[in-house]
Amino acid sequence: MVNVRENYVGNLYFDDTRVSTKPVYSCIKRAFDVLVSSVLLVLLCPLFVIIAVVIKLDSEGTVIFSQSRVGKNGNLFNVYKFRTMRTDAPHYAATSDLADPYVHITFVGRFLRKTSLDELPQLINVFKGDMSLVGPRPLIMGESDIHKLRMREGVYDIRPGVTGWAQVNGRDCVSAEEKVYFDREYLIKRSIAFDLFIFIKTIAVVIGGQGYVEGRRN
Repeated sequence: MVNVRENYVGNLYFDDTRVSTKPVYSCIKRAFDVLVSSVLLVLLCPLFVIIAVVIKLDSEGTVIFSQSRVGKNGNLFNVYKFRTMRTDAPHYAATSDLADPYVHITFVGRFLRKTSLDELPQLINVFKGDMSLVGPRPLIMGESDIHKLRMREGVYDIRPGVTGWAQVNGRDCVSAEEKVYFDREYLIKRSIAFDLFIFIKTIAVVIGGQGYVEGRRN
Protein backbone atom coordinates (compact mmCIF):
# COMPACT_ATOMS: atom_id res chain seq x y z
CA MET A 1 0.00 0.00 0.00
CA VAL A 2 1.37 3.39 -1.01
CA ASN A 3 1.73 5.68 1.98
CA VAL A 4 3.42 8.80 0.61
CA ARG A 5 1.78 11.87 2.09
CA GLU A 6 1.86 15.24 0.33
CA ASN A 7 0.25 18.42 1.55
CA TYR A 8 -1.24 19.59 -1.72
CA VAL A 9 -3.39 17.96 -4.39
CA GLY A 10 -4.26 20.54 -7.01
CA ASN A 11 -5.18 23.61 -4.98
CA LEU A 12 -6.52 21.66 -2.01
CA TYR A 13 -4.61 21.44 1.25
CA PHE A 14 -4.39 18.18 3.16
CA ASP A 15 -3.55 18.17 6.84
CA ASP A 16 -0.44 16.01 7.34
CA THR A 17 -1.46 15.08 10.90
CA ARG A 18 -0.91 11.39 11.61
CA VAL A 19 -4.29 9.64 11.78
CA SER A 20 -5.12 7.75 14.97
CA THR A 21 -6.35 4.15 14.73
CA LYS A 22 -9.04 4.93 17.35
CA PRO A 23 -9.49 1.33 18.57
CA VAL A 24 -12.37 2.02 20.99
CA TYR A 25 -14.30 3.97 18.37
CA SER A 26 -13.64 1.23 15.80
CA CYS A 27 -15.06 -1.48 18.09
CA ILE A 28 -18.16 0.57 18.92
CA LYS A 29 -18.64 1.45 15.26
CA ARG A 30 -18.41 -2.21 14.18
CA ALA A 31 -20.93 -3.27 16.84
CA PHE A 32 -23.26 -0.47 15.74
CA ASP A 33 -22.88 -1.52 12.08
CA VAL A 34 -23.79 -5.14 12.84
CA LEU A 35 -26.76 -4.18 15.01
CA VAL A 36 -28.24 -1.59 12.65
CA SER A 37 -27.64 -3.57 9.44
CA SER A 38 -29.21 -6.74 10.88
CA VAL A 39 -32.26 -4.85 12.16
CA LEU A 40 -32.72 -2.98 8.86
CA LEU A 41 -32.33 -6.15 6.80
CA VAL A 42 -35.21 -7.71 8.75
CA LEU A 43 -37.44 -4.62 8.75
CA LEU A 44 -36.86 -3.87 5.08
CA CYS A 45 -37.53 -7.40 3.82
CA PRO A 46 -40.98 -6.43 2.41
CA LEU A 47 -39.42 -3.48 0.55
CA PHE A 48 -36.67 -5.74 -0.81
CA VAL A 49 -39.32 -8.11 -2.19
CA ILE A 50 -41.30 -5.28 -3.80
CA ILE A 51 -38.19 -3.81 -5.44
CA ALA A 52 -37.11 -7.26 -6.65
CA VAL A 53 -40.49 -7.90 -8.28
CA VAL A 54 -40.54 -4.49 -9.97
CA ILE A 55 -36.99 -4.97 -11.33
CA LYS A 56 -37.91 -8.35 -12.82
CA LEU A 57 -41.07 -6.95 -14.41
CA ASP A 58 -39.19 -3.99 -15.87
CA SER A 59 -36.22 -5.70 -17.55
CA GLU A 60 -34.34 -8.95 -18.08
CA GLY A 61 -31.49 -9.84 -15.77
CA THR A 62 -30.74 -10.59 -12.15
CA VAL A 63 -32.25 -8.60 -9.28
CA ILE A 64 -28.95 -8.12 -7.45
CA PHE A 65 -25.93 -6.60 -9.19
CA SER A 66 -22.50 -7.58 -7.87
CA GLN A 67 -19.31 -5.73 -8.72
CA SER A 68 -15.73 -5.82 -7.45
CA ARG A 69 -14.76 -2.74 -5.43
CA VAL A 70 -11.70 -1.60 -3.48
CA GLY A 71 -12.12 -1.87 0.28
CA LYS A 72 -10.12 -1.54 3.47
CA ASN A 73 -6.34 -1.92 3.03
CA GLY A 74 -6.88 -2.00 -0.73
CA ASN A 75 -8.52 -5.45 -0.59
CA LEU A 76 -11.16 -6.22 -3.19
CA PHE A 77 -14.69 -7.29 -2.28
CA ASN A 78 -18.00 -7.72 -4.10
CA VAL A 79 -20.44 -4.91 -3.45
CA TYR A 80 -24.16 -5.69 -3.74
CA LYS A 81 -26.74 -3.35 -5.26
CA PHE A 82 -30.15 -3.66 -6.86
CA ARG A 83 -29.59 -3.89 -10.60
CA THR A 84 -30.39 -0.58 -12.29
CA MET A 85 -28.78 -1.13 -15.68
CA ARG A 86 -29.49 -3.32 -18.67
CA THR A 87 -27.56 -6.56 -19.06
CA ASP A 88 -25.52 -5.15 -21.97
CA ALA A 89 -24.20 -2.17 -19.95
CA PRO A 90 -20.40 -1.89 -19.40
CA HIS A 91 -19.72 -3.91 -16.23
CA TYR A 92 -16.42 -2.37 -15.12
CA ALA A 93 -17.00 1.27 -16.01
CA ALA A 94 -17.98 3.94 -13.51
CA THR A 95 -21.30 5.61 -14.36
CA SER A 96 -19.54 8.98 -14.20
CA ASP A 97 -17.38 7.89 -17.14
CA LEU A 98 -20.33 7.16 -19.42
CA ALA A 99 -21.21 9.87 -21.95
CA ASP A 100 -24.90 8.84 -22.02
CA PRO A 101 -25.69 6.61 -19.01
CA TYR A 102 -29.45 6.70 -19.63
CA VAL A 103 -28.92 4.46 -22.65
CA HIS A 104 -27.94 1.74 -20.16
CA ILE A 105 -30.11 2.57 -17.12
CA THR A 106 -33.53 0.90 -16.92
CA PHE A 107 -36.74 2.82 -16.34
CA VAL A 108 -37.05 1.53 -12.77
CA GLY A 109 -33.30 1.95 -12.33
CA ARG A 110 -33.56 5.71 -12.75
CA PHE A 111 -35.89 5.93 -9.76
CA LEU A 112 -33.81 3.52 -7.65
CA ARG A 113 -30.60 5.43 -8.32
CA LYS A 114 -32.09 8.87 -7.70
CA THR A 115 -33.58 7.75 -4.38
CA SER A 116 -30.51 5.62 -3.52
CA LEU A 117 -32.78 2.60 -2.96
CA ASP A 118 -30.41 0.63 -5.19
CA GLU A 119 -27.85 0.86 -2.37
CA LEU A 120 -29.96 -1.06 0.18
CA PRO A 121 -28.35 -4.49 -0.50
CA GLN A 122 -25.10 -3.00 0.75
CA LEU A 123 -26.52 -3.61 4.21
CA ILE A 124 -25.41 -7.20 3.54
CA ASN A 125 -21.87 -5.89 2.95
CA VAL A 126 -22.08 -3.95 6.22
CA PHE A 127 -23.23 -7.03 8.14
CA LYS A 128 -20.43 -9.13 6.59
CA GLY A 129 -17.79 -6.53 7.49
CA ASP A 130 -16.85 -5.48 3.95
CA MET A 131 -18.29 -2.03 4.57
CA SER A 132 -19.53 0.30 7.28
CA LEU A 133 -22.69 2.40 7.33
CA VAL A 134 -20.52 5.53 7.13
CA GLY A 135 -17.16 5.84 5.39
CA PRO A 136 -15.57 6.71 2.03
CA ARG A 137 -17.58 5.28 -0.87
CA PRO A 138 -16.03 2.13 -2.42
CA LEU A 139 -14.74 2.58 -5.96
CA ILE A 140 -14.13 0.26 -8.89
CA MET A 141 -10.52 -0.60 -9.73
CA GLY A 142 -10.57 1.43 -12.95
CA GLU A 143 -10.80 4.80 -11.17
CA SER A 144 -7.00 4.97 -10.93
CA ASP A 145 -6.59 8.72 -10.39
CA ILE A 146 -8.70 8.88 -7.25
CA HIS A 147 -7.20 5.60 -5.99
CA LYS A 148 -3.73 7.18 -6.04
CA LEU A 149 -4.97 10.19 -4.09
CA ARG A 150 -6.77 7.98 -1.57
CA MET A 151 -3.72 5.79 -1.01
CA ARG A 152 -1.57 8.87 -0.53
CA GLU A 153 -3.94 10.20 2.12
CA GLY A 154 -4.47 6.91 3.98
CA VAL A 155 -8.16 6.66 3.12
CA TYR A 156 -7.92 2.89 2.68
CA ASP A 157 -6.98 2.47 6.34
CA ILE A 158 -10.71 2.26 7.11
CA ARG A 159 -13.74 0.42 5.74
CA PRO A 160 -15.69 2.07 2.91
CA GLY A 161 -19.23 3.16 3.67
CA VAL A 162 -22.76 3.10 2.30
CA THR A 163 -22.67 6.87 2.70
CA GLY A 164 -19.88 9.28 3.52
CA TRP A 165 -18.77 12.84 4.18
CA ALA A 166 -18.21 13.53 0.47
CA GLN A 167 -21.71 12.26 -0.37
CA VAL A 168 -23.35 14.85 1.88
CA ASN A 169 -21.09 17.60 0.53
CA GLY A 170 -21.94 17.52 -3.13
CA ARG A 171 -22.51 13.84 -3.89
CA ASP A 172 -21.94 13.54 -7.68
CA CYS A 173 -21.01 17.20 -8.15
CA VAL A 174 -17.55 17.22 -6.57
CA SER A 175 -14.25 16.48 -8.30
CA ALA A 176 -11.98 13.53 -7.48
CA GLU A 177 -9.65 15.86 -5.55
CA GLU A 178 -12.53 17.29 -3.54
CA LYS A 179 -13.86 13.82 -2.74
CA VAL A 180 -10.46 12.80 -1.38
CA TYR A 181 -10.30 16.03 0.61
CA PHE A 182 -13.59 15.13 2.30
CA ASP A 183 -12.48 11.51 2.73
CA ARG A 184 -9.30 12.66 4.45
CA GLU A 185 -11.24 15.11 6.63
CA TYR A 186 -13.56 12.27 7.69
CA LEU A 187 -10.57 10.05 8.44
CA ILE A 188 -9.25 12.64 10.88
CA LYS A 189 -12.54 13.72 12.47
CA ARG A 190 -14.38 10.38 12.54
CA SER A 191 -16.35 9.68 15.70
CA ILE A 192 -19.71 8.17 16.66
CA ALA A 193 -21.26 11.64 16.81
CA PHE A 194 -19.83 12.59 13.40
CA ASP A 195 -21.08 9.30 11.91
CA LEU A 196 -24.59 9.95 13.23
CA PHE A 197 -24.50 13.48 11.82
CA ILE A 198 -23.51 12.17 8.35
CA PHE A 199 -26.13 9.41 8.51
CA ILE A 200 -28.92 11.89 9.35
CA LYS A 201 -27.70 14.42 6.79
CA THR A 202 -27.68 11.66 4.15
CA ILE A 203 -31.43 11.20 4.60
CA ALA A 204 -31.99 14.92 3.98
CA VAL A 205 -29.70 14.90 0.91
CA VAL A 206 -31.45 11.88 -0.63
CA ILE A 207 -34.95 13.22 0.02
CA GLY A 208 -33.98 16.56 -1.47
CA GLY A 209 -32.25 14.96 -4.46
CA GLN A 210 -29.22 17.14 -3.83
CA GLY A 211 -26.07 16.62 -5.90
CA TYR A 212 -27.52 13.81 -8.02
CA VAL A 213 -25.93 13.70 -11.50
CA GLU A 214 -25.60 10.77 -13.91
CA GLY A 215 -22.86 10.39 -16.47
CA ARG A 216 -19.70 12.20 -17.46
CA ARG A 217 -19.23 15.69 -16.05
CA ASN A 218 -17.21 18.29 -17.96
